[in-house]
Amino acid sequence: MSRSLNRRTFLASSAAAATGIALPQAAEARTSSASHPLAVPDIEVREAARQDPTEATVAEAVVLMRGGKLTSAALTQAYLERIAAYGSTYQAYAEVTGDAALAAARRADRRGGAHGILKGIPLCIKDNYFTAGVPTRCNSFIFQDFVPDHDATAVARLTAAGGIVLGKGQMGPLATTRATTPDGTVTTVNAWTPDDPSVDPGGSSTGPACAVAGRMAASSIGTQTGGSIVLPSNQQNLTGLKPTMGRVSIHGVIPLSYTRDHSGPLARDAMDAAIMMSVMAGPDPKDPRTLGLPAVPDLIRSATPVVSRGGTVRMRRAVRVGVPADFLASASDVRKAFLDTLDGISGVTLVDVTYPADWALLTGTFNAARLSERTEPFRHWLQEDPAKFGVSLLSWLQGLMISGDEWITAQRAKNHLLREVLDGVMAHCDVLLQTGPVPFDILGLPELAFPAGFTDGIPQGVILGGQPYEEDRLLEVAAAYQAVTDWHTRRPADPAPHQGLSRQAPAARPRLTAEEAAAASA
Repeated sequence: MSRSLNRRTFLASSAAAATGIALPQAAEARTSSASHPLAVPDIEVREAARQDPTEATVAEAVVLMRGGKLTSAALTQAYLERIAAYGSTYQAYAEVTGDAALAAARRADRRGGAHGILKGIPLCIKDNYFTAGVPTRCNSFIFQDFVPDHDATAVARLTAAGGIVLGKGQMGPLATTRATTPDGTVTTVNAWTPDDPSVDPGGSSTGPACAVAGRMAASSIGTQTGGSIVLPSNQQNLTGLKPTMGRVSIHGVIPLSYTRDHSGPLARDAMDAAIMMSVMAGPDPKDPRTLGLPAVPDLIRSATPVVSRGGTVRMRRAVRVGVPADFLASASDVRKAFLDTLDGISGVTLVDVTYPADWALLTGTFNAARLSERTEPFRHWLQEDPAKFGVSLLSWLQGLMISGDEWITAQRAKNHLLREVLDGVMAHCDVLLQTGPVPFDILGLPELAFPAGFTDGIPQGVILGGQPYEEDRLLEVAAAYQAVTDWHTRRPADPAPHQGLSRQAPAARPRLTAEEAAAASA
C-alpha cells in the first residue's frame, strides 16, 4: 500500500469517524487483517529470563515454553506470587483473577503443541475493557457494579491467541487522570519509585504499565485518548504502541472520545509490542472505525532487528528521522545521547524540522474540544447524579460548556493541523521525534514510546510519531535502537517488605483535588 493511498484512506476515515459513520467496504485486500502467519522468532533468551521467568519478555517466555524450559502454570504462579508480595505497594491491579488464570494456564500446558502465538502468556487488561464475568468498573462509581457478559474485541482476540487474563489493571477514574480511587486518592505508583507516590507514573493506563514494569504480568493493554499509552510507557521504562486510529477495535471499551480513543499494548520491548499489536489489530464489524483500512503489515518482522554477520545493526529500510528544534529542551543529556546513538545506526538520517507559526495555538487551545465529545455519552449520568463522577466531575462539566460553534471551529482547526503535519512537518521525514503525545495523539496518527535512559533514577523515554498506518516504520526504528542499547532490559528494584501499603496509614497516599484532576484530565 503506497503512502499516498494510505494518506487518502486516513483522511477519509478521520472525516467519517468525526461524523460517526463508517467508510464503505473497500476491496477485500483492504479490509482483511494481516494474511501472514503469526509466529515468534527463535530469539536468544537472556540469562536473567532463564533464572527468573517474571523477567522474561513475551517473546522469551514463548521461546522457553516452546523448548520445554517453562510452563504456563509456572509463569502464572510466579506472577501471582509477586502480586501477593508487592501488590499492596504497587496497587497495579483493580481485580486479580488468579484462580481462573491458573486454571487457564494448566489447560494451556495440557493442550501442548501450537495454539496461538500467545499460548499461556499472562496479561494485564486495563479496567475499561469488557471482560466476561469479571468486574469492569473503569474506576468509577458509575460502573462499580458492572460485570460484562462478553469480552471486548481486543480482549477476545488476545485470549483466542492463547493469552491469559491475569487481572484488570488499575486506572484513572473513567480514564481521565493517573490511577486514583474514584474520589481522587492516589492508588498505583510508579514501579521505579514505589515508596514515593508523588512521582508521576504516567496517564490513566498506569496500572497496566506498573504491572509490566513491576514484573506482575508479561504484557498489558491500555487505552489512549490524551497520552495514556505513551506516557506511562515513558515513565516506567516500557515500549508502548498507540496505533493509527482504527487499527484496533474499541468495541467493548468504555468510551472517552470516539474520535480519539485508541487501544494498544504497553510492553517490555518493540518485539513484544509488535506481537501484541499483531494479535489485536484488524477489522471488526462491531467498530466501523476499523473497516476499509490498509491491511496490517508484518509487525513482528519489523520488530526483528537486522544484524550483519559481523554483529553490526542496520535499519531494515532507510529512514529519515525528523528532529524538531525543541527536542533537546528537556532531559537534554538523555536525548542528546539518544540522537548520537540513533545517528550511528546505518540507514538512519536525522533531519531538522520546523514547526509552523500557529503550532502552539493548534495543539493547545483547540485541544479543549475533546471535552464535549467525551461528555456526550455520559449526559444521562450527569443529569442523574453528578456525584458519580467523583474527583473528575469538573472536566465533564467543562464539556457541557463548549458551544456548537466552538466545537465546529475546533474541528476545522484539527483538519488544518492535520494538513500542517502531513504536508509540512512530515514532508521531509518518515518518522518524527516528539516532545509529548500531542499532536499525533489528537490526529489519530501512530506513535511509539520507548526507553532512552534515566535521570536521577527515573526512566526517560522518547516518543516517535509516524505516517498513517506505518506502525511498522516505528517498530523498525525502535528495534534497531534496542538492538544496540540495553535501557529496555532494566527493571526496577523490588519494594522493601516494610514499605507495603498495608503497613502504612492510608493518608500516605496523596489525594488529587477536583481542580488538579481537571487540569490533568486526558
